[in-house]
Amino acid sequence: MPAWRRHWGAFLRAAPIALLAAGCGKEPAVVAPAPPVVEVVSVAQRDVPLTAEWIAALDGEVNAHIRPQVTGYLISQHYREGDLVKKGQILFEIDARTFEAAVEEASGVRAQRLARHQTTRANLARIKPLAEKNAVSQKDLDDATGAEQSARAELAAADAALKTARLNLGFTRISAPITGIAGIAKAQIGDLLSPGMNGELTTVSAVDPIKVYFNISEREYLKVAGGTTAASRRAEQVPLELILVDGSTYAHRGRFSLLDRQAEATTGTFKAAALFPNPNRLLRPGQYGRIRATMSVEKDALLVPQRAVNEIQGKHLVAVIGPDNKADVRPVVVGERIGTEWIIRQGLRAGEMVVAEGTQKVRPGSPVTPKPYAASAGGAAGASGQPASQTTSPAAARKE
Repeated sequence: MPAWRRHWGAFLRAAPIALLAAGCGKEPAVVAPAPPVVEVVSVAQRDVPLTAEWIAALDGEVNAHIRPQVTGYLISQHYREGDLVKKGQILFEIDARTFEAAVEEASGVRAQRLARHQTTRANLARIKPLAEKNAVSQKDLDDATGAEQSARAELAAADAALKTARLNLGFTRISAPITGIAGIAKAQIGDLLSPGMNGELTTVSAVDPIKVYFNISEREYLKVAGGTTAASRRAEQVPLELILVDGSTYAHRGRFSLLDRQAEATTGTFKAAALFPNPNRLLRPGQYGRIRATMSVEKDALLVPQRAVNEIQGKHLVAVIGPDNKADVRPVVVGERIGTEWIIRQGLRAGEMVVAEGTQKVRPGSPVTPKPYAASAGGAAGASGQPASQTTSPAAARKE
């Protein structure tokens, strides 16, 4: 650096001091910096429900796929798509004239077989007494017995053919096997229906209760299974809530229904399901949401805002403000995160004041100017529940 630049810099630094000394005639006073302003909050103590959440997909408790069982032309539809249908209600009707004719034909054949059987049975009844008296030969008795048995078999075959014809006639009126919501029809009036050609005509889903599928990891499964065993309660007794896509909580509580027999090899998760009452049919198959399960309640838990906890090299630290407004940085042991708060296992006492905003200004043993902490509008302190890591996609939660 050139010499003039160094002297100029020294001059600029000394000039204000010289001017101040010339004007006042005394040394300037050194003003101590004011203590930094920090926002503090009291360590809260209350009972906290510990919950877990999973992404969920809704489906019918039973989904009945309606398919044609005979070949014929669709001539009518007797339900309104998307409405509730009752068990046994007629949904579709196939042209029945061909099947009515088949029933009449089978009835005629059965009448012939019945007449022949009656004749052969009467003939056998006449020959038996004569054969006992040796009035007829053994061959005549054998022929009469064989004719009666043959006629009886033909009558049984005619009965079966008539029953089949009547079943096929009944299949022309396609009814709902369950009570539920009927979907959009996939066939139009005039279409030729056939069991081999057509897929399903529609689907009827029982939605009260409605089934909610979700996937839990192996780690969560072991935790849930161990927790329910330790608490001496069944999984069906764990309270379940359904959080809808708009963030609202469904009015009715659900109950655990099933856990698949094995974990999926590709995802390492178990498929589980819960049942929720759906009396107003608000919930429909295909919707998504989140299942929240209250696993346990931690009594007298100590809580601070999450932003009050700093993690440095694997240690969690909290700045505590004493009665003399001096800071003390303490290591703490943390527990579960509850909404915007953090459970503190060790290191704090209820009622102590901790720094929630401005921790970067705090030095151990230095004074501060505390003021009440104002939580942001986005996350109110005191929210209950422990959000689980939602790594499962909605498509994976849907029932296969």
